[in-house]
Amino acid sequence: MLDQRLYLLRRSLHGDTRWDFEEALKQIEEFLYTELRPDTKGVAIFARGGEQPFYLPLEFQVPLPTWIAVNSTPNIYHLVELKDTYHRFVVMISTPASARILEINLGAITDELWRERPALRKRVGREWTKEHYQSHQREQTDKFLKEKISVLDDLMRAGGYTYLILAGNTWQTARLRQALPRRLATKVIDTISTAGNEHISDVVAATLALFIEAEEVESQAIATVLLQEILSDGLAVVGTMPTLMALQAGQVDVLVMTKLYTPPSGWCCKRCTGLTAAPTMPLRCANCGATTFRRVEIREEMVRLAEQQGASVEIVQQSDQLLQIGGIGALLRYRAPQAPMSEPSPVLAMAN
Repeated sequence: MLDQRLYLLRRSLHGDTRWDFEEALKQIEEFLYTELRPDTKGVAIFARGGEQPFYLPLEFQVPLPTWIAVNSTPNIYHLVELKDTYHRFVVMISTPASARILEINLGAITDELWRERPALRKRVGREWTKEHYQSHQREQTDKFLKEKISVLDDLMRAGGYTYLILAGNTWQTARLRQALPRRLATKVIDTISTAGNEHISDVVAATLALFIEAEEVESQAIATVLLQEILSDGLAVVGTMPTLMALQAGQVDVLVMTKLYTPPSGWCCKRCTGLTAAPTMPLRCANCGATTFRRVEIREEMVRLAEQQGASVEIVQQSDQLLQIGGIGALLRYRAPQAPMSEPSPVLAMAN
């Protein structure tokens, strides 16, 4: 598949552009053959040859699609999708003697805190009665539990995390979950049972599956909110052009699109860089009246605008309702009076 794509690109490029492409491709191939870490599961490489060379390889612990493109700007959609699917969360692996708190970002451990329970010397007989020892042991266990929760609370608050997964034996995770304050308990998305001797990578892999499920539930919920806002004439737009216009106006709070969204052709005005989506090249730019355009990937441009403006991007794996009304929409920060709320839709007409 990749060989076919490279063959097509080589046939499509000519002159200096072709030489610049080959120079960039050589850097990519050298990295893949000589520098790629053996544990890497996904890699994104941005490269440019010519007079202004650029090279940036990024390795991940989660997979990316096999894909290559030539463009004047970096293609970032797959990285934004990766961020949405495998965002940051925290895992606490708890045993009676220790607590391991892991910060997971894009499938990789980016921070790790380890907490050991203080040793408890058994002094039954000459110094302590059995009841005294057992009471002291319970106190130490309770104190250690509170310490673990305190460390966890500090990390969750400092990092702004919204997802927490608890791992350990059934008794430990149940006790820990019951002892969590409400602000932490509401962030627990699931628990997994571990014996304590598993390799840490296996535990992380198990938590990733749970996190992906929770993330898709959240994406579906946001898609439902979007549809409700449209039906109630609220702060939302759907369809390619209304969403694009809202992005260019800086109105968008959350960009929502289905994974199956297939946008129309995109056009960028060479004079003012205004964007539009249409099957054929426009005769004139609606912003400045210019008549020269370059073709662009409109999905890439919308994702880029959202990232530049600090808007969230939600990729919904499957939503038939959203697909029926264009496959893309946005929740807005505010409404511009002149902006259309949606493109014509038979679903919306029937609902009204």
